[in-house]
Amino acid sequence: MWKWETEQQPRGVIVIVQGALEHHSRYGWLIEMWRKAGFHVVMGDLPGQGITSRAQRGHISTFNDYLTAVKEWVEAAYQFDLPVFLLGHGIGGLITIRLLQELDFEVAGVIASSPCLGMVHTPPKMINMMSHSLNSLTPSFKFSYGVTAEMVTRNEQVIEADKEDSLLINKVSVRWYRELLQAIKVASLKVNDMPNVPLLLMQAGADRIVDRKAVRKWFHQIDLSDMHYKEWPGLYHEIFNEPEREDVFYYAKGFVENQLRLLGYVVDK
Repeated sequence: MWKWETEQQPRGVIVIVQGALEHHSRYGWLIEMWRKAGFHVVMGDLPGQGITSRAQRGHISTFNDYLTAVKEWVEAAYQFDLPVFLLGHGIGGLITIRLLQELDFEVAGVIASSPCLGMVHTPPKMINMMSHSLNSLTPSFKFSYGVTAEMVTRNEQVIEADKEDSLLINKVSVRWYRELLQAIKVASLKVNDMPNVPLLLMQAGADRIVDRKAVRKWFHQIDLSDMHYKEWPGLYHEIFNEPEREDVFYYAKGFVENQLRLLGYVVDK
């Protein structure tokens, strides 16, 4: 876990939960944007990703491993005694949703970025069929997930950097895959367990990883007093890495600042 503190008068804390198969260093631009806006940032690498558990990269025993890790990050954010916001991207959005469905957390707001509530890109049919039995027999068996840099963003700088990034994962375990599918299913089954927390859900309009129809369906099933859906036409999965990422950031920042106003904080930036 890492903490990046703003050099300005702090207004809140952003806890970032990364997407699948990546690591915290890919969020350097976003972290710096939040810091410049007056927010501390807390983030870590998810279990089996980045610099964690190198021997078990791309593998988890249970999806709850993710919930346990993010719970620790949120508790670390509380130490600043400021409003805490959760920002989860992709599988990080799914993790955030499952965390809120299962545990009682006090957060000022949630931003879900292309949350993995359904998939466009899935493993080969043969792997999908075999995954049921392999999950019991050899859960750590790994296969290529098949996601390329060109599938997640149109940003050429990010694509080139990703091709040289040794920390990115290209293989996942059967257990990881089955746990992901189960978490997606449970997120829908427990849709009524979402707490009444302000939510901004931003979905990539040209997502090649996450099924935006499934995301919209889930969103329209929840019933919150403050909920917003924003679809970004033409943007690929990683909306905070796209060429239009500044527009995406300022939209998210506006949501956060509005929540601070509602909480009685003076917003002057």
